[in-house]
Amino acid sequence: MTPTVDAPVRTDPGRVLAIDYGERRIGLAVSDPTRTIASPAGFVTRRAGKRPPVAELVRQAQALEATALVLGLPLDDEGQETPRSEEVRRVGAELERRTGLSVTLVDERYTTAAALRAIREMEGSTRGRRGDIDALAAAILLQHALATLPR
Repeated sequence: MTPTVDAPVRTDPGRVLAIDYGERRIGLAVSDPTRTIASPAGFVTRRAGKRPPVAELVRQAQALEATALVLGLPLDDEGQETPRSEEVRRVGAELERRTGLSVTLVDERYTTAAALRAIREMEGSTRGRRGDIDALAAAILLQHALATLPR
């Protein structure tokens, strides 16, 4: 089964886990059970040259009681797929297979930039907070996905 791109997250009840899949860190965010509010939920560190940490993402989904997953799809500035898009699609398919949860791929362009801008607007420092930035980017991604849900 191939994850859906830009389709609304299914309206089953429960929490949605968003995954902002980066090269060094994977930002996580989770919704409340009513799927109204997205909150940062930490990050997973990736190891260079190692397999994607799918087992850890499955553990996080279980620990956070997720009933659906949103995975950021890296696209270029023109909206075209990138070499990392293929890896993200494979990870999404594997997450769907291992968890049995629906996985929705969502355009993740500019989520990290939006997270950095939000921190700077609050006059916060981004120094040494890369993991926090990735988790906030995942929350922005998730809030966008939740906005597409019918109310």
